[in-house]
Amino acid sequence: MALLDADVVTCRACPRLVAWREQVGRERRASFRDEQYWARPVPGFGDARARILVVGLAPAAHGANRTGRMFTGDRSGDFLFAAIHRVGLANQPTSVRADDGLRLTGIRATAPVRCAPPANKPTPDERRACAPFLAREIELVDPAVAVVLGGFGWAALLETLRDLGWDVPRPAPRFAHGAEVQVSRGERTLTLLGCFHVSQQNTFTGRLTPAMLDAVLLRAQALAAEAPGGR
Repeated sequence: MALLDADVVTCRACPRLVAWREQVGRERRASFRDEQYWARPVPGFGDARARILVVGLAPAAHGANRTGRMFTGDRSGDFLFAAIHRVGLANQPTSVRADDGLRLTGIRATAPVRCAPPANKPTPDERRACAPFLAREIELVDPAVAVVLGGFGWAALLETLRDLGWDVPRPAPRFAHGAEVQVSRGERTLTLLGCFHVSQQNTFTGRLTPAMLDAVLLRAQALAAEAPGGR
């Protein structure tokens, strides 16, 4: 995992993303003007042998792109980690900075794209360029369940799993909140659970509520416990 993380943080494969993440790091938001931004690709965060993998979209410009830790430093991360704490997989409900003492047990957070994209919209080519990182992380972690936040992550994960030789149906299963799909590769199985993204657009409008996210995470825990090697 350390080798993967080192490869992630030094990547400069996508010129548009490199330019944007570094521009944001120089210009900064007024409320963070005295902080030194990370402004590099962001590795996954959490248990390296997690039974549950949370798959998002990409780092937020003033969140993970600032703090250097996935889903850390913005309202989306606040919403997600509070829920992870409520179901007993985190030692604290807040995620403010990379050295705040947060620890995850049995769960790991990652994204198909590791650099903050303009307007939160990576291009298909940028997603494909980043796909090998997600593929390597899946192989290393070997999760039983993936909680997928939003349609972008859902499509990216299915494509990556197909590239890894997993038996993914064609046409690919459609994303929906509460969607549940199991794929296999030999003796291994992985269950995908769809969940609306923890974006402010969804959480502030009530499209995604704490109770809805808790229900998905509790379902993930139950499935992980039932899977071979579950705990």
